[in-house]
Amino acid sequence: MCSFKLIPGADNYAVMGNPVAHSKSPQIHDAFARQTGEPVVYQAIHVALDGFPAALDAFQEMGGKGLNITVPFKEAAWQASHVLTGRAQRARAVNTLWFDQSGRRHGDTTDGIGLIRDLTVNHDIQLSGKDVLVLGAGGAVRGILDPLFDQKPARVVIANRTVTRASELAGLFADRGKLAACGYEALRGQHFHIVINGTSASLQGTVPPLPDDLLLPASCCYDMMYAEIDTVFISWAKARGVARALDGIGMLVEQAAESFYIWRGVRPETRTVIAKLRKEVSRI
Repeated sequence: MCSFKLIPGADNYAVMGNPVAHSKSPQIHDAFARQTGEPVVYQAIHVALDGFPAALDAFQEMGGKGLNITVPFKEAAWQASHVLTGRAQRARAVNTLWFDQSGRRHGDTTDGIGLIRDLTVNHDIQLSGKDVLVLGAGGAVRGILDPLFDQKPARVVIANRTVTRASELAGLFADRGKLAACGYEALRGQHFHIVINGTSASLQGTVPPLPDDLLLPASCCYDMMYAEIDTVFISWAKARGVARALDGIGMLVEQAAESFYIWRGVRPETRTVIAKLRKEVSRI
């Protein structure tokens, strides 16, 4: 028995997750629909932890057009996809699903594209030839590595508390470019132009044990998380005089825009949506 309904005659889309009530995706996609005139109806669907396959089947059978997938179902969506993009195959995670006329499920991951577009387009930060440090070795990091290497950085280092996890991830992407893995203590003496926090530690009030001299002049620190005030990682970066300290609100909107483009063939304008969302989040 499904706990959601679709609107008859409409182009129905949704985000599925657990929890999902906090999701900003409905308001983001509603804004895109108004802006582009696309007849998109979008809702958030809470799915029981063991209920994703049934919910996916029901959504598709009811005529839904496409889905965003958030935690903890991205790997399950990857497994449920019949056709995967190259970046989704490598990431072993799907956050965007759509269905073709024969009923096959197509899966992609837009998180990495969202990060890169926010950095390079919205903030005019060039990654080519730069030394990039990525903190964490979980699914969030796995999803950004292919798009990151497309920008041709000089080198990428993955640092994680558990070094074996970082090493495994580095091995999977070793063909893409100069890539190394290490623990946080091994960062002493190393310097980076860009540091990307792919852990959730800052939302829990902690920062990985990073050396104070990690940053180069004009460095950028980017937290893939966001909150109504600076995350602990952003505060850490600002306290060390970093040139740019950025949170993940732009990434959130840009990954949604990429999903919208995949579904509708229309790329929405994102800057006004980012500005509005940032204003709303700051009032929470």
